[in-house]
Amino acid sequence: MATDITNTRHQRVLVAEDHPGVSAAIGRLLVSDDFEVVGSVDDGARVVEEASRLKPDIVILDLNMPNRNGVDTCRELTRMLPRTRTIVVTAEDPLEFRPAALAAGAFAFVEKRAMHTDLLPAVELASHELAA
Repeated sequence: MATDITNTRHQRVLVAEDHPGVSAAIGRLLVSDDFEVVGSVDDGARVVEEASRLKPDIVILDLNMPNRNGVDTCRELTRMLPRTRTIVVTAEDPLEFRPAALAAGAFAFVEKRAMHTDLLPAVELASHELAA
């Protein structure tokens, strides 16, 4: 079920994913009038720096990135950019990592194996909340 989005502007999205194929797939999922991918980061150590520079509305964050884990990154994003919504994506065991990601401030948690069906609704929901 799609969420009706009535934004008057694009929601700016930063993609933090170290696998080029997954990053490209995320970009394809977000092709619409409602979203604009403003940047892509493939190194966990650069996510907060790029988010601070780009000021995205939404960050799609791979939990397992080189040089910094996603839970710590999510926690810092939440502290530094409290209005930005972080959606964590992972191939890791959700039972083990979902609670930590949500406790760190993640807006949503999406398993990569279900990304083709679950990511866009999570991004739309985050967008809807930001527009409210």
